[in-house]
Amino acid sequence: MIRETTAKPGLVSVTQSAVTKTARPAQPGFSRLFNSYLVYWIAPVLILAMWQAASLLGLIPARIFPSPLAVAEATIKLASTGELVTDIAVSTGRALTGLVIGGSIGFLLGMSNGLFKLSEKLLDTSLQMIRTVPNLALVPFVILWFGIGDTARVFLIALGVFFPIYINTFHGIRSVDPDLIEMGRVYGLSEWQLFRDVIFPGALPSILVGVRLSLGIMWLTLIVAETIAADSGIGFLGATAREFIRTDVLLFVVILYALLGKLSDAATRYLDVRLLTWQRRNRIDALGRR
Repeated sequence: MIRETTAKPGLVSVTQSAVTKTARPAQPGFSRLFNSYLVYWIAPVLILAMWQAASLLGLIPARIFPSPLAVAEATIKLASTGELVTDIAVSTGRALTGLVIGGSIGFLLGMSNGLFKLSEKLLDTSLQMIRTVPNLALVPFVILWFGIGDTARVFLIALGVFFPIYINTFHGIRSVDPDLIEMGRVYGLSEWQLFRDVIFPGALPSILVGVRLSLGIMWLTLIVAETIAADSGIGFLGATAREFIRTDVLLFVVILYALLGKLSDAATRYLDVRLLTWQRRNRIDALGRR
C-alpha cells in the first residue's frame, strides 16, 4: 500500500525558499568586482600607475611630460583659488545648454522625418548636405553672426550634437518591425498609442546610441568653441597654460576632458540599463526558448 502524505502549503513554501537560498552559489570577490561599476576605472588607474612609475624611473622627461603627482599638485593649487570650480561650472553649463538645444531639435526632426514621408522628402536631403560641412569651417561665420559671446559657443555645440541624435532617431524609427506596427493597428491602437507603445520603445535603443555619440562630440566641440575669445571655462584655462608653457596644467586640462567624457558615457550606460531592461529580458526569454 502506498501511503499518501500531505504537507502544509506554508511549510512547503518555507522549505523551498530555504533550499533556494542554500543552493544559490556565493559570488567570489573577483566576480563581484567585475559586476560593479568599479571595473570601468581599472584601466585608467593602471595607466596612471605606469605613468608615475615611468616618471620616477626617468623614462619620461618631467619638462615635456610631467608626472601625475606634479599634475595633482597643479590641480590642488587651481582648486584652492576657486578658479577651477568656476571654469568647470561654466564649461559644463555651455556644453549642457548646447546638448539640450541641439539634441531636442535633432530628436524632433528625426521623429518627424522617420514618421512622415513628406517631411523626409522636404528636409532630409538638405540636412545631410549641412552634415558634411565641418564645424571648424563655420567658425568665422559664427563669429560674424553671433559675436564672440557664449551664444556662438552654444551654437557650435548644438550643431555638433544635432546630427548624431537626428540620424539615430531617424534610423530607429525606420527600423521598427512593420509587423509589430500592423499588429498594433489590428488590435485597434490609436496613432498615439501605437507611437507610445510600439514605435518609440522600438526606436529607443538607437536613440540612446545617438545620445552616447553626441556626448562625446559635445566635449570635442566645446574645446573648439572655447577658443573663440573665451575669458572663462576649461578651454580658457588650457589656453592660458599654453601661453605660459604650463605643461602640468595643460595635462590636467586633457585629463579633465577625458574624465568628463568618461562620466558622460557612464551616465548614458546607466540610462541604457534603466530604460532597456525590458529588451534584455525579452532577449533572455527568447534564448531560453531555443
